[in-house]
Amino acid sequence: MKILFLGDIVGRPGRTAVKERLGRLREEHGLDMVVANGENASGGLGLSSKVARELLGAGIDVLTSGNHIWKFREVYNFLTTEPRLLRPDNFPQGVPGRGFGVFEMDSVRVAVVNLQGRTFMQPVDCPFKAADRILADLKGRAEVILVDFHAEATSEKTAMAWHLEGRVSVLVGTHTHIQTSDARVLPGGTGYITDLGMCGPVDSCLGMKSQPILDRFLSGLPTRFEVAGGRVAIQGVVAEVDETTGRARSMELLDLS
Repeated sequence: MKILFLGDIVGRPGRTAVKERLGRLREEHGLDMVVANGENASGGLGLSSKVARELLGAGIDVLTSGNHIWKFREVYNFLTTEPRLLRPDNFPQGVPGRGFGVFEMDSVRVAVVNLQGRTFMQPVDCPFKAADRILADLKGRAEVILVDFHAEATSEKTAMAWHLEGRVSVLVGTHTHIQTSDARVLPGGTGYITDLGMCGPVDSCLGMKSQPILDRFLSGLPTRFEVAGGRVAIQGVVAEVDETTGRARSMELLDLS
């Protein structure tokens, strides 16, 4: 099966571009499933339930997220009631929502797992131990296992890839909004990329207007970030996975401006 993973969708420009191109991308690549990180889709920071419904209605099969998912409190109930919207599993027990789910795609059971890193990020439970616990829970329940590891440090993402090598079909990194060029299949059959990039404005600082961010770096004072305009990129990867073995066959970079 062929699965499209889209990098962090940034604001209205990002989600407009995704909605306009997704149907064509499904046809061009013969896609069986689309997974996207939506934690920045509402105003560049956070995800409202309205926007989550909009993206799911546009043809995205599963939305993952990260540290910004908690910005809008009204999404908490939606996280609990909508199985196609995930939050990182390794937050403390009792927070709203779920960190993984199993979805049937054309008679293939596909598990999607959402984890968050700890290096240079807010304290959360250990993502490596969480991954081990989830894989034990998923044993016999899915032919294909996909992981979105939302993390800052490339070293932590790469370490997670080797930790899960041969145990999951694909592991993609999100959060840094800069697409890396290391998409490949590891020896154990796990497809990997350090960061998918983003679906958002190109002439920007990670999808946001550059001047407020420059002002913050130059002055050290807080500034208000705003989503940029202009050209928009759609970035991610198309993974081909053998559903009978659960091993990735290929990882193809996607970078459209």
